[in-house]
Amino acid sequence: MILDYKNANVFYTDQGKGTAVVLIHGFLENSTMWDKITPELTKRNRVITIDLLGHGKSDCLGYVHSMELFAKTVEAVLKHLKIRKFILVGHSLGGYVSLIISKMNPSKIKGLCLLNSTSNEDSEERKKIRIRANKMVQNNFESMVKMSISNLFNQENLLQFKEEIEAIKTAALQTSLQGYVAANEGMKLRLNTNAVLTDNHFKKMIIVGEKDLVLDLETSKEEAEKTNSELVIFPDGHMSHIENTQELIFVLKDFLKNC
Repeated sequence: MILDYKNANVFYTDQGKGTAVVLIHGFLENSTMWDKITPELTKRNRVITIDLLGHGKSDCLGYVHSMELFAKTVEAVLKHLKIRKFILVGHSLGGYVSLIISKMNPSKIKGLCLLNSTSNEDSEERKKIRIRANKMVQNNFESMVKMSISNLFNQENLLQFKEEIEAIKTAALQTSLQGYVAANEGMKLRLNTNAVLTDNHFKKMIIVGEKDLVLDLETSKEEAEKTNSELVIFPDGHMSHIENTQELIFVLKDFLKNC
């Protein structure tokens, strides 16, 4: 389904009945990343997935997609669907967006799960990487996107998940150049949101990969302890929905039940 938000088309899906769960994908992904997860969750919940601006079937809206702009877009979909209270599950970039939604509407949140994500801001080194990527992608979009996807997996899993990785690369290439740069710029500019976790009493969970090349495990452990969030550690990389699908479904079902 399509919602018009400030003259930009925003794609979303709405399935199932029960407590609403909003699934928000990561950078270079789209709502199809949840295809193996959604059928399990809709058995007990109403599940909404959304293509963020510049991703999948959603249009771009300007040249910087801030976390606040992404969040307001998601809010517009939920308002259109008349959903007042909900649980958020955000993968990577989707986690950053979920934190801003929670910051703006804490009374509406029943639970927040950061999947391979963090409430910490970018390190200075990560900011420099984003600046370089936004320059390089201007001339090497396809190769940059493909390289980015491969680096998200536990490198020992590259052969095992070869077909899935190719499918993800194909989906990632649906992201426009403008969408790539706008989201990367927005992530670079985002601020620390530890307080969203420490200051609110809704259920909080952080899921991390032991061999994640994007997020440091020890830093994630410190974050979970500091923010009083439940921590779940899977043995693989940044793509838990692919590398640890069944374990993730089990953990998410239990999380939703306890929210």
